[in-house]
Amino acid sequence: MTFFAFQGIECATIPSTSMENPEVNISRATMIGTTITTIIYIISSVSIMGLISAKQLASSPTPFADAALIMFGSGSEYWIGAGVAIAAFGALNGFILIQGQVGDALSKDGLFPSIFSKHNKNGVPGAGIVIGSCIASVIMMMNYSKGLVTQFKFLILLSTFTVLVPYLFSAASYLIIKIKNSNYNQYWIPSALLALSSFLYSLWAVAGAGEDTVYWGFLMLMAGIPIYVWMEIRNHIG
Repeated sequence: MTFFAFQGIECATIPSTSMENPEVNISRATMIGTTITTIIYIISSVSIMGLISAKQLASSPTPFADAALIMFGSGSEYWIGAGVAIAAFGALNGFILIQGQVGDALSKDGLFPSIFSKHNKNGVPGAGIVIGSCIASVIMMMNYSKGLVTQFKFLILLSTFTVLVPYLFSAASYLIIKIKNSNYNQYWIPSALLALSSFLYSLWAVAGAGEDTVYWGFLMLMAGIPIYVWMEIRNHIG
C-alpha cells in the first residue's frame, strides 16, 4: 500500500522523445520528484499523528480533514476535501493520458495492434485511451459486489503488482547489461548489490500484495500472451 504512493516514477520515461537531453533530465526529474514526494509524505504524516490520537486516526476515513478542523476550526475540512478532490482528478487525468502513451509506444514497437497508435487531430492516441478505460471499467465491474473501500484496495494492489513485475525484470536486466558490456569498473560491486537489492525488494513487495492480487495479476499477465503471439505472427507474415 505504501509502495502505491510512489508508483508512477517510471512514467517520466514516457515523454522522452519530446524533451531535450532525456538521458540527464529524466533521471534528474525522477530523483528530485521522488525526494520531494518522500519529504512531503513524511512531514504530513508526522503532523497528522501529532494532532490526532492513534485510536481516532485508525478509524478516521479523512484524517487530513480532521486535522484541519482542529487547526483552523469549523468549515476548514471542506476546503481540505476540495483540495483532495482536485488532486485526485489531476492524478486521474495524468494516468489516463499515460495509459494512451504506453499503448502507443507498444504499438509502434509492433507489440500491440496498430489501433493503439492512431492519433486524433490533436495528436493524442484517443483509441488507446478509450480501450484502456474500458478495460479498467470491466475490472471494476468484476468487483462491484464488494464495498467501495475493498474494491479500491483491490485495484490499488492489482495496479501495484502489474508495476512490480516490470521492476523485477528491469533489476535483473540491469545486471545482465553490466555483464554484457563488461563494465567491470570500480562501481561494479555497488551496481550488482543495487540490482540484487532492487530485485529482492520487488519480489518481497509482490508477495506482500496478497494471494488474491497475485492470482488475478498473474492471469492478467498471461492474458497478454495471445496478443503477443498474434502480433509476432502478423509481423512475421507481413
